[in-house]
Amino acid sequence: MLFNLKKHKKDEGFTIIEVLIVLAIAGLILLIVFLAVPALQRNSRNTQRKSDVSRIGSAVQEFVNNNNGTVPATTDNASIQALLGKLAYYTNSNVTVSGAATGTVTNGTSVDTVNIYTDATCAAMTGGQGATSTGATTRQVAIVYSSETGSGTALLCTTE
Repeated sequence: MLFNLKKHKKDEGFTIIEVLIVLAIAGLILLIVFLAVPALQRNSRNTQRKSDVSRIGSAVQEFVNNNNGTVPATTDNASIQALLGKLAYYTNSNVTVSGAATGTVTNGTSVDTVNIYTDATCAAMTGGQGATSTGATTRQVAIVYSSETGSGTALLCTTE
């Protein structure tokens, strides 16, 4: 009986198809990560902004309590900023009392600015509009700030 004494050569390594499939899967994973990370960072900054606006509202309320029900005026910027303490996103100098709102307040500021309008309430957020003095009393205050969206900025408003 004749035996084949030749050793069979075993094929080792990956085929080109296997390598391409692995590269395609890795590319999809990287694409998903690169699309998700900016949205997560944007949401984190927006959460910090909301927290800061809540603290700003508390500072305005504290100012009103300390001043016998008088809402802050444009000359009270330093007093409001002193009540704020350390903010997470905004700097204290970016929080300003803009005085009484006349008509509709539009988004003319950057996402790094907070405006406090006296004698104002919040209106519907359409077309970049924020606070309006319609129906407001002299003791109402609207805090207007912007947040980031996927396509730019959105004007937000809260009433204290």
